[in-house]
Amino acid sequence: MEKYPMLFSPIKVGTQTVKNRLWMPPVSTNLAVDHGHVSDALIEHYTNRAKGGVGLIVTEVVTVEPTYDMCMADDSFIPGWEKLCASVHEHGAKILPQLFHPAFMAFPVPGTPRLIAPSFVGPYYAREAPRPVTREELKAIIRQFGDAAERMRRAGADGVEVHAAHAHGLLGGFLTPLYNKRTDEYGGDIDGRLKLTLDVVREVRERCGEDFIIDVRISGDEYSEGGLTLRDQVYVSKQLERAGVDMLHVSGGTTIKRGSAIPGNGTAPASHAALSREIKKHVSIPVATVGRITEAWVAEELIEDGYADACMMGRANVCDAQFARKAAEGMTSDIRPCIGCLRCLSGIMFGKPISCTVNPDVEGDDGAVEPAAAKKDILVVGAGPAGMEAAFVAARRGHHVVVVDDQDEVGGTMRIAAVPIAKQDLCRVIKYQARRLEQEDVEVRLGERLTAEDIARDYAGYEVVAAYGAEPIVPASMTGFKQVCTADDILYGRVHPGKRIVIVGGGSVGCETADYLAPLVNDLAKTNREITLLEMTDALAANESGAGRAVLITRMMSKGVRAITGAKVTKVTEDTIAYEKDGERHVIEGADTLVLALGYRPDSALADGLAAVDTTVHAIGDAQKPGNIRDAIGAAYALAKEI
Repeated sequence: MEKYPMLFSPIKVGTQTVKNRLWMPPVSTNLAVDHGHVSDALIEHYTNRAKGGVGLIVTEVVTVEPTYDMCMADDSFIPGWEKLCASVHEHGAKILPQLFHPAFMAFPVPGTPRLIAPSFVGPYYAREAPRPVTREELKAIIRQFGDAAERMRRAGADGVEVHAAHAHGLLGGFLTPLYNKRTDEYGGDIDGRLKLTLDVVREVRERCGEDFIIDVRISGDEYSEGGLTLRDQVYVSKQLERAGVDMLHVSGGTTIKRGSAIPGNGTAPASHAALSREIKKHVSIPVATVGRITEAWVAEELIEDGYADACMMGRANVCDAQFARKAAEGMTSDIRPCIGCLRCLSGIMFGKPISCTVNPDVEGDDGAVEPAAAKKDILVVGAGPAGMEAAFVAARRGHHVVVVDDQDEVGGTMRIAAVPIAKQDLCRVIKYQARRLEQEDVEVRLGERLTAEDIARDYAGYEVVAAYGAEPIVPASMTGFKQVCTADDILYGRVHPGKRIVIVGGGSVGCETADYLAPLVNDLAKTNREITLLEMTDALAANESGAGRAVLITRMMSKGVRAITGAKVTKVTEDTIAYEKDGERHVIEGADTLVLALGYRPDSALADGLAAVDTTVHAIGDAQKPGNIRDAIGAAYALAKEI
């Protein structure tokens, strides 16, 4: 606490005192069961964060009418919430369920009636235009918010957060001019658009009393033409305070403009702090900021410098449930680093539970594993993300572990992955994994390339974990160009490209390489590189989704990269690259460098050699099947728990 005195100082919210200012914002989990009831897994998830030291938790959305999300539509939901609130309170944290009505943003599952909205305007992906909600329906919905809040009070919650941000759901939709085109008392000007949220706040206050925290989440600016501005939201904030709101949770952007509300990896930390800072000047109630705050020093600076009274740190607390405790104890080097990749949420849209690239056991107890029944000698070949994870877990379980890698540093292909723009946080993961190996006294031997004969001779009796990665795919038909290399060669610095570059392969690696090589400013200067990106399918970075992909592709295109999709390379000569698109043949002449980003294949030479000797071998990560870092670390963790 001495290192971060502001972050770990108490704060008054309404009539209640929160023990610190490091809070957890809403992060969807998909852990609810039976149409939105609290599950044991959900209780464990939030309890772990409370036990880890956060002062206040705002849960994921809780709908006020029946949906597939967490819900509080009737009294049957109360017992589960009683257990959840009691468990969180055992560790001194406050809990605020986030109340929400999805309205026109709901998933239109089969059988869903036409969705309601402020007016007939819906998001671009809607299957049909929504219908304007009636005044009578609004009265019923206001009562639903009050009913849900009162049930939460009975269940032991300390208050609720009312979600009116991101032009999302009914309240966010009513507040924004992007969707609210009404001309009655609930539309027209800013007071009309705000009326529904104020009616909900008054209903909750009347039903739940003065000692019940009411927090409202807003976008301080929607960052969209025609949307809410910071000036609008300063005014809104004043009205909310006058209506009796105890706290403001200031976010920004909209859910539709990808990357604006939830910032992707590599973007500036505290993305909405300028908004909270301005709003804080005009109200006397606490203001919390949010948006990729993943390090304790950033949160401390924000509070000390007057940007906010508290910091919402979501992904950081998903990645490491003990984040707050470690920060308070000055153990920042032991905090599992969040890289901002948003894979924690990428599966949520498809019904999968929350997960994390860097933490394979989001609900686990920070490295706690069962001791091995029988201690073994383990040789891990490869010190990349999979190898280091497997080595740490195996050593933690009591095995004797040796790691051997042919590189002069640990990190494996993660060192390459950290090179492109906005990927620098992967360096923190490498340092974190290396530190854990040191803490477990794992012997790491670098600069040694092992053969099957070496292992049979020098590591007899060892169980082998093959985690030495994969090799880039290089078709022989493309090697005749005057200068050809792989994306790995570029990112490793083994090859220096010319000025007219063709990259074949528009997956994430190809796009990141193009972004890395492109001029920072597309000003048509003579010294600028000209980059053409050829992708055989109709989409770029098709395996990625969400804010990170949106930021990457937008930035790359703004630099003047010429991206051609649906382009199949048909012939490569020393001086030309031919491709087909829409049945027509095209030839690129004058290029000086051909970069291949066509994926990877497992390097099976060592595993094949070991198959001939009496050695138990486990292939993991890219050595088994090329994938992403989450796949590699997850597979390593699962294997090491069972060895």
